[in-house]
Amino acid sequence: MDATPFCPSAQPEMDDASVIGVVQRTEAGPRVAYLQADQKATAEITALAAPLRPTEVMRFAARCEGSACRHFDGQDCKLVTRIVAMLDPVADALPACRIRSDCRWFRQEGRAACLRCPQVVTESNNASDTMRAAAEG
Repeated sequence: MDATPFCPSAQPEMDDASVIGVVQRTEAGPRVAYLQADQKATAEITALAAPLRPTEVMRFAARCEGSACRHFDGQDCKLVTRIVAMLDPVADALPACRIRSDCRWFRQEGRAACLRCPQVVTESNNASDTMRAAAEG
């Protein structure tokens, strides 16, 4: 197991960032459709989101930045702690996810994180109050 896990809610400009999913708009709210193959977050790929920001259209993963991230408390990711505590699951089974074995959220919160993960959109103008509270801490 790699010592540095992946953050499944990274920014596209982070080192070695990759696209892990595309946000789909559904009646139940936004849902991430996970990609089956690795897709580096190149300038050409992120430009496809225009006129929206890439984080409104895509989900990115990158190596966890640990203490450089406002959600990290030195041991745990408080973002996923809040997501599991505050949001209801939106999946009945583990979503197809290519980073699960190296995912900080899965390592920390297990299945509970995965069942909520598809509803997490890094940036949304229409986020619910609960989603905003979970994101902002």
